[in-house]
Amino acid sequence: MEKVFAIWCAFQDRILGRAASLILLGCTLLALLEIFRRYVLGFSYEWQQDAVTFFILSGVYLYFSISQRHGEHLAVTVLPEVLEMVGPRARRAAEVIKLVALVLSFLFMLALVWWGIPEVREAVHYETRTESLSFPMWPFLAVLLVGFVCMAITMFFQVYRGIQKLRGRTVLEEPSESDGLHRQ
Repeated sequence: MEKVFAIWCAFQDRILGRAASLILLGCTLLALLEIFRRYVLGFSYEWQQDAVTFFILSGVYLYFSISQRHGEHLAVTVLPEVLEMVGPRARRAAEVIKLVALVLSFLFMLALVWWGIPEVREAVHYETRTESLSFPMWPFLAVLLVGFVCMAITMFFQVYRGIQKLRGRTVLEEPSESDGLHRQ
């Protein structure tokens, strides 16, 4: 499991992170071009607003699982943090609460993937388009679905880590910079 987790982390860092970065950089440059064209040259293209909006969202979707892995997301942790300060039994209760919340989140992510597949199929079938009618919607929905799949995989590893932690075992540590799989 450790090797699979290290491979997953390397994939996130090398592929997903870089793809999201490139998409966001491209969208930023496109937005700056649109600002220049609109306010300096006096004209703009309607499709650029859709491109910037949907490609930025796609970059964010791809980064979901990396954010989850590093704990860099919005989380309500008041109860577990208070319990961790009370004592050892309360700390264990806090770990159980975190694990239950993570399992529920994992199941929710699986449900989103399950119900998302028909949405992508329908977008392809009905040829749904963005507001400017310049872009088909299905690629953006597919990227969202890929983001959810990646998030579910990351949550699976976190659930496994949480269960092992309750058993007193330390597993699935973040790969170090010296690890060959993590090196860029």
